[in-house]
Amino acid sequence: MKQILIVTDGACIGNPGPGGWACILRYKEHCRELSGNEPNTTNNRMELRAVIEGLRAVKEACHVVVKTDSQYLRDGITKWIHRWKQEGWQHKVKGSSRRQEIKNRDLWEQIDRLQALHDVRWEWTKGHSTDEDNNRCDVLANASARLLVDPARVPEISGR
Repeated sequence: MKQILIVTDGACIGNPGPGGWACILRYKEHCRELSGNEPNTTNNRMELRAVIEGLRAVKEACHVVVKTDSQYLRDGITKWIHRWKQEGWQHKVKGSSRRQEIKNRDLWEQIDRLQALHDVRWEWTKGHSTDEDNNRCDVLANASARLLVDPARVPEISGR
């Protein structure tokens, strides 16, 4: 199986507000950058959307390493999702006996379906640090979000 690296990031101007997502896919010497936006969203939704779009871009079963700076994403997919599914995508409200639906369930379900097509390993990287691909994703995601606010003021995001 091919080995693919997907590096992801999400951004939001306000939370909720205009948001952007980005991912970089690497296979051997090949590199592909993807990004997009949504007008009224949250940072967490954009983090999840970046992974969905990255996994959608992989057209055959592969060994995939997903690298993210979102602990919400990494912990959600590696620790919490199993219980969420067992409990019908519900969780107990802290300090109450009430239960409520998991936030972003629609996106979590998409990630769960997409990751089942591959052998996926999830890695966390510190954001705004020394990971060049993560920093590039941050630039792309923020630029995509800004397109919705003021397209004339989007900074130059030319590729490498």
